[in-house]
Amino acid sequence: MLSPARLLFAPLALSLGLCGLAPASAQEPATPPAAPGIAPSETHIGLIYRPEPAPSSYDAEAVPEDEGVAGARMAVKDNNNTGRFTKQTYVLDEVALAGDKAGDKDGVTAARDLAGRGIRYLVVALPAAELLAIADALKGQGVTIFNIAAPDDRLRGADCRRNVFHVLPSRAMQTDALAQFFTLMRWRKMFLIVGPGENDRLYADAFKNAARKFALKINAEKPWTFGPLAKARGDTPTRSEAMVFTRGLDYDIAVVADEAGDWGDYVPFRTVDPRPVAGTQGLIATTWHPMLETWGAAQAQNRFRRQAGRLMRPLDYQAWAAVRSVGEAATQKKTADPAVLAPYFADPGFSLPAYKGVSLSYRPWDHQLRQPIIVVQPKAMVSVAPEQGFTHQRTPLDTLGIDLPETTCKFPD
Repeated sequence: MLSPARLLFAPLALSLGLCGLAPASAQEPATPPAAPGIAPSETHIGLIYRPEPAPSSYDAEAVPEDEGVAGARMAVKDNNNTGRFTKQTYVLDEVALAGDKAGDKDGVTAARDLAGRGIRYLVVALPAAELLAIADALKGQGVTIFNIAAPDDRLRGADCRRNVFHVLPSRAMQTDALAQFFTLMRWRKMFLIVGPGENDRLYADAFKNAARKFALKINAEKPWTFGPLAKARGDTPTRSEAMVFTRGLDYDIAVVADEAGDWGDYVPFRTVDPRPVAGTQGLIATTWHPMLETWGAAQAQNRFRRQAGRLMRPLDYQAWAAVRSVGEAATQKKTADPAVLAPYFADPGFSLPAYKGVSLSYRPWDHQLRQPIIVVQPKAMVSVAPEQGFTHQRTPLDTLGIDLPETTCKFPD
């Protein structure tokens, strides 16, 4: 699905000149030997994705054709730089599915083909239904799947799979990050605006849970019924009925749930009362932003720009982190054997340096990657969650998303 963070990059690109844990669960059965054609010293990582159109307001910037792919390519170079010292070589096998949303079968067919060639690590940038179909089709084959594009909480809950690890933060993590920032700013009264899509409803549900978790009050909730105004022509007159939509409400901040990017960008500066806007547009929670420069991130930004010729986007970072998870685990265990690495990803000993100030790790109870989440507006960083003052008995990172006592994930045998 399309990440709300994509909406940040049109104005930014123009302005820049376009330039102590529970033990890890047992994993899949022992891995079959690699297929002929793959050298024993080579580790192949498959990338399955479907190019999607941009949701940006006024189509000001198309989504790059290599979005996500460029991040995975950079990670393979990073893996090979480290692998020179351990005699490990990494190869990226890219599969671009048809752009017509042909259905689950295409993704499953691609995954089976890659697995049949002996590839035991797959990075998947597809919606939840297709991800689950792939995971179920490859069950028992010793294939580890990294989800970089589906934020659905159910994938970390009732529909979790033992062979899937989640690099993209869940909706619960994203909305918790915003709720922590609102709490820090003492913005406690919310006006929630929900779009017509199913993903909009899921985002709104996640935010309601975050509001309860951090004692915020949703003073008003309304559906958006004015159509895709954010995709109208730039000179389209302001719709008066959309402006008065916010009249007579008592709130500190408007929270929009518009994952498709159809109307959320229309709301800022059009509310009757001067109020900030956050959620899927305005102030958002995401994994990466071009203005992130601390913790060595500036070096990663520059390397990516040299290699890809553009700014690094969140999906690029998520693909990079997935591929680097394989390389880092292989370095730490001194082997690229999938039978060794698959259970190690969720082991307390695994750590992933990832330009976030702390090493990242996967939660053993739902295989979600713990990570700081940046809170940003289109052209600037605003904050980083978890915010100061939010503590946890294991790590402050576990204040974001579903914690062990609340999880509904029970990995099927």
